[in-house]
Amino acid sequence: MIKSNPHSGAQLVDSVIPSGADPYALFDVWFADAQQSEPNDPNAVALATASASLMPSVRMVLLKGHGPQESETGGFTFFTNAESRKGGEIRANMQASMLFHWKSLRRQIRIEGPLEEVIPARADEYFHSRPYKSQIGSAASDQSRPMETRQDYLDRVEALWTEHEAAGKVPRPAHWTGFTLRPSRIEFWIDRDNRLHDRRQFDRTADGWSDALLYP
Repeated sequence: MIKSNPHSGAQLVDSVIPSGADPYALFDVWFADAQQSEPNDPNAVALATASASLMPSVRMVLLKGHGPQESETGGFTFFTNAESRKGGEIRANMQASMLFHWKSLRRQIRIEGPLEEVIPARADEYFHSRPYKSQIGSAASDQSRPMETRQDYLDRVEALWTEHEAAGKVPRPAHWTGFTLRPSRIEFWIDRDNRLHDRRQFDRTADGWSDALLYP
């Protein structure tokens, strides 16, 4: 049974990250702890992508789905404008990594692997679950591209608001979609005194997962 282990500087001899654990189940435990302890957006995650020429970039996104049900092999799902810089890099190089850093818990989780796009029905479902104002903001934005003035964007927002107010929802733009990172590697990290950190890495194998402790 996987148990939550609060940080303790005294726990330096043995790893408290269980060997042989299901990393999805362990993520659920840590994520539940973060939902109780983090003051803002416990589902915020740094997403790193790279262009076709291998130039990396990173930004924060919000995790909107996770676990073995997210794809054939499980995964971690986020949504974005596929015409943004992030979306362009994803289309050019369908690989990514994620980093959760929960400062209140002094824990990190690193996730690496290929990406796959969600089906249109999933993108529709999530887009229309958002508040009307958020739908408008997304539909009006040419994300990551230059704009002359902020008023140009606000004018688009107002026009879309008027056009769709009666319906109470906005058609999902075709370029607004989601991606699932299917992990080939997940690393759990706990801060320890004197930088003697506790790290365990899980690697996907043909039969499931293998794991190993890492030097801090």
